Amino acid sequence: MDRDAKIYVAGHTGLVGSALMRALHARGYNNVVTRTYEQLDLRNQAAVDIFFVREKPEYVFLAAAKVGGILANAIYPASFLYDNVMIALNIIHAAYMHGVTKLLFLGSSCIYPRNCEQPIKEEYLLTSELEKTNEAYAIAKITGLKMCQFYNRQYGTRFIACMPTNLYGPHDNFDETHSHVLPALMRKIYMAHRLGHPTVVLWGTGRPYREFLYVDDLADALLFLMDTYDDTQIINIGTGTDITIMQAAHTIKQVIGYTGDFVFDTSKPDGTPRKLLDVGRVNALGWHASTALPDGIAKTITWCMQESIFEKNVMCNI
Repeated sequence: MDRDAKIYVAGHTGLVGSALMRALHARGYNNVVTRTYEQLDLRNQAAVDIFFVREKPEYVFLAAAKVGGILANAIYPASFLYDNVMIALNIIHAAYMHGVTKLLFLGSSCIYPRNCEQPIKEEYLLTSELEKTNEAYAIAKITGLKMCQFYNRQYGTRFIACMPTNLYGPHDNFDETHSHVLPALMRKIYMAHRLGHPTVVLWGTGRPYREFLYVDDLADALLFLMDTYDDTQIINIGTGTDITIMQAAHTIKQVIGYTGDFVFDTSKPDGTPRKLLDVGRVNALGWHASTALPDGIAKTITWCMQESIFEKNVMCNI
């Protein structure tokens, strides 16, 4: 991308979007256009079309999405499906209609089948049943990536799609019940440490494996792909290593300095037993994650403390 190219970051205030904004500005891209939800409802096709007519972006990073953890997905499946499908369809179609040079669609590793062979290769998509706890979100993301592929096939567009693993970092959702696993762990353990609680109750058994990628590493990968990748096939983004939820909790405990114990509530669901991405394709192109998990956790917690994120809502169930 030329430094003066007009770039639209959809979802610029979220976890991925805010990291993209930091990465773009650090690299000298200053012609970046954004809209908040109040300014532009991406579920509204007419409004999205008007935006593209007026702004004429050359490059689009589609990072906007309705996201949440296991509980949120279980309570609001219709909302997760409708909102995310509408966002993807409207932006991808508008990008085609208004001649966008290149679009990058952000998927998610949760699109892969529940019982995939590990590590998960891109070609395993749609080979067996999805994980029920996030089925609606996964279907919406699969729709978006298929839209990219089909528009490329039918119209010759340059729309690419990447599948990041579990993300964490500044501007994540740290709500106790509606966030993903790592930010939820960070908040629970930090507040237990601050309030002097001797134990922290964590969901599930702690035995499932997860791969965690610091969001600024993802932003670096997205810019790398926008410049170098034109294959219509999806591409995984991750670290290539995973740990158990229990190990992740102990890593956070060490970073924070918490001295209490963990109690696992096995009445709560574990979700997918393991979810490790095969990142051979992106590594072969020359990109590798660079932030170690303890370092990323420390950076995230430092940001949360500076912004008083953990204290904004009182914890009810430590």
